Amino acid sequence: MSVLSSFDGWKKFLGDRVEAAHKAGMNDDTIANLAYEIGEFLDERVDPKNDEQRVLKELWDVGNEQERHVMAKLMVKLAKHNQ
Repeated sequence: MSVLSSFDGWKKFLGDRVEAAHKAGMNDDTIANLAYEIGEFLDERVDPKNDEQRVLKELWDVGNEQERHVMAKLMVKLAKHNQ
């Protein structure tokens, strides 16, 4: 089963990656910048696998660069909350 097929699985996967990044010495700003880059990659190359991901993609698509950075920070925060 892919981490993209379940939104709860996706949040758990992100949470694990955020925790690993913190343990590697990255701060929240660095992690959020990486999340933004990953968001750009996913937007261009990955079709959402569930309704929650579809909503995130639609919000990403209508957001400007600053709003997308906010979304990335919020996804990091959500991932940390779900640890």
